[in-house]
Amino acid sequence: MSRRVVVVGNGMVGARLCDEVRRRDPDGRRVRLTVLGAEPRPAYNRVLLSTVLAGGLTPRAVELYPGGWAARRRIDLRLGVAAVKIDRSRRVVLADDGTEEPYDELVLATGSRAHVPAGPGFEHATAFRDLDDCAAILDRARPGTRFAVLGGGLLGCEAARGLAGRGTRVTLLHRGPHLMERQVDAGAGHVLAATLERLGVEVRTGVRALGWEPGAGLRLDGGELLDADALVVATGVRAETGLAHDAGIATDAGVLVDDRLATSDDRVHAVGDCAQHAGAVAGVVQPGWEQAAVLADLLTGTDPAARYRGTRTVTRLKARDVDLATVGDPALLDASSLRFSDPASGRYAALAFRDERVVAGAVLGLPDAAATVVQFFDGALPVAEGDRLALLLGRALPGAAETADPGRLPSSAVVCRCNTVTKGALITAWRAGATDPPALARATRATTGCGSCGDTVRGICSWLAQSDPIESDPPVLSAVREGAA
Repeated sequence: MSRRVVVVGNGMVGARLCDEVRRRDPDGRRVRLTVLGAEPRPAYNRVLLSTVLAGGLTPRAVELYPGGWAARRRIDLRLGVAAVKIDRSRRVVLADDGTEEPYDELVLATGSRAHVPAGPGFEHATAFRDLDDCAAILDRARPGTRFAVLGGGLLGCEAARGLAGRGTRVTLLHRGPHLMERQVDAGAGHVLAATLERLGVEVRTGVRALGWEPGAGLRLDGGELLDADALVVATGVRAETGLAHDAGIATDAGVLVDDRLATSDDRVHAVGDCAQHAGAVAGVVQPGWEQAAVLADLLTGTDPAARYRGTRTVTRLKARDVDLATVGDPALLDASSLRFSDPASGRYAALAFRDERVVAGAVLGLPDAAATVVQFFDGALPVAEGDRLALLLGRALPGAAETADPGRLPSSAVVCRCNTVTKGALITAWRAGATDPPALARATRATTGCGSCGDTVRGICSWLAQSDPIESDPPVLSAVREGAA
């Protein structure tokens, strides 16, 4: 008899969990899936909201799965239905439409909500968290409109760049000493600010907003009133823990989970932005997707020994004419770190090493080097001291995934980091009939995460169309010393 699994949340991680379960149990013989999704629309890629804001994609284009996907995969998907209570004693979830869903296993994929700062008038500002927010911002994004974007983290920088690209007048305000201080060091933050300034964004750091006065502007500390027609708030997120907390499940900054993604109630699991594992709430999608794969192994019995041990998270800023990748903890960047700075050209890199391995870094305006650094960091590959310059030049890694020549990539090169899709997997899918980028995305999931691998996938697709090569690994320059003669 199949186990009844109820998933609360149809966001990127909840939908991915269902996909992972059905890849392991396509007929639903082991797991019967019911999904409660509070939003009335199908699952979509929130990571690409900034691209929608910038005009690079339509809202329809960021949907994760085609229409009718859930029904074809034997998933009972209930859109526009929110869970309001968990009755653990009866093992049922109560929904806002008055129905009850019994479960054998319950998965919380409730995600996170936008954090809106305290202060008068901020309740009238627009957050930047979902497609409705995006539509509200776009409704006012006309050339000449004065926008204030509050929060200079990843999302705030992306929103500001997207709005500037639409001809609006944008001021990006950040309370910290430099932009994205949780991901980059001061040097990278200052070069990033200069890059955004050249692209039409006024950047102000070290300022605090006290209140929003619609029709007048944004009140700052010191009494200044910043002239603005609209305010976008991108000051972080908070995990949605209310449902779990009200049910007596242990919570902190998120819903506490162990390596099996189980909460304090073994029948209840949590994944994605709402989950707190090993003291941390992820806040980005990749850990959630890796958690979904582990939990799918456990729920279907495919691998009872599966455990989630954490994710080596890489952050990519997705904005036109800005290429930034960060790895590790910026606090590890110190005076001994390797640095390269060319502010006039918008280029900067800082790398910290421990035991000849990259443990932290920020690479701005150097896409080849960024791809190389990410692969060294992901694989914990050694970098001999004499090879560190080659790393910054993008020449140190066999098969850096974003090289300009797809033919020089070995088949083992990871092209899509979000979904761990290699060049070899793309070739296999191509030969099975997936002969254009959308088909390759459906077959392998490449490009369906942050989208930064899109150019590489399209390049490989064009290369395959011209050559349809046999599997081979061409020689590539490498600074990795292991195995050298």
